[in-house]
Amino acid sequence: MKIQLGRRFWIVLTAIIVVFSVFVIGRNALHAVKIKRQINALERQHEFYVGKIAQDSTLLERLRYDDYLEEYAREHYHMQRRNEDVYILEE
Repeated sequence: MKIQLGRRFWIVLTAIIVVFSVFVIGRNALHAVKIKRQINALERQHEFYVGKIAQDSTLLERLRYDDYLEEYAREHYHMQRRNEDVYILEE
């Protein structure tokens, strides 16, 4: 009893394998694109926070001096000395 596999069987089997392969490759490609977008977003966030850390470090270093500390308090918190009138002009 010999089983004969015809040409039609091999064509169908090849088609199934090709469709399955395209499905898997396409799904992996979409996943790779999604991950690449996430990586780019995280890199942008990293750059933002590195800049923010540098900016805050500079501010912290400058706030160690009393002259700049007084200037900063006046500008950002609208503080004033006793018996002093302050007029705030916003642009």
